[in-house]
Amino acid sequence: MKQTQRHDAIIELVKKQGYVSTEELVEHFAVSPQTIRRDLNDLAEQNIIMRHHGGAAMPSSSVNTPWHDRKATQTAEKERIARRVAQQIPDGATLFIDIGTTPEAVAHALLDHHDLRVVTNNLNVANTLMAKDDFRIILAGGELRSRDGGIIGEATLDFISQFRLDFGILGISGIDSDGSLLEFDYHEVRTKRAIIENSRYVMLVTDHSKFGRNAMVNMGSINMVDALYTDAMPPAGVMQVIESGHVHLELC
Repeated sequence: MKQTQRHDAIIELVKKQGYVSTEELVEHFAVSPQTIRRDLNDLAEQNIIMRHHGGAAMPSSSVNTPWHDRKATQTAEKERIARRVAQQIPDGATLFIDIGTTPEAVAHALLDHHDLRVVTNNLNVANTLMAKDDFRIILAGGELRSRDGGIIGEATLDFISQFRLDFGILGISGIDSDGSLLEFDYHEVRTKRAIIENSRYVMLVTDHSKFGRNAMVNMGSINMVDALYTDAMPPAGVMQVIESGHVHLELC
């Protein structure tokens, strides 16, 4: 069995049982304990599982991984996704850019563009794009989350709802096996829905580690967006929803 296949199988076992021991995995896959430990470490680094002494469990569904840790993971994948998205944005366009490290990568990829008008509730995005004299950056008001530079709350929701823009660049914390979009913060979910409702074309940007990742707030189905930009083929259940919902899939 290839490493990627074994990783997928480990994730399914952890989801099904809640916790699996290293010994159980060694016996199940007929590989060495060192191989299983490497597998578990790889998956834990992507925050897909939570590493425990002697085994692994699902990560917390109530608390997100710290921003600095998320910023440092899947960087090459995020850059590929960001470059592909940037190719679809014409000069002079209007767009929302959401909270999240992948939307932040998109902001970096847009620095060679001209005359963009960007509405964002992400302080990191605003800091990146303010270097461009020909960009107009409109920063949403609201409560600043110091842990990641996100701006959320009722004021943010009201502000975003005033606009109707060409593109919405959306990040997400997790995508369940049935295509549900999952987040950790109810206020952030409401803001994302407002971005979807007020964008002519919504692009969900996420790397493969978000497939099967757990979070406690259900935002709705992936068929709410127009396009998914990711770096690997989604699981079968997610693909069914993508195809039935006519969501454009772009593998980067």
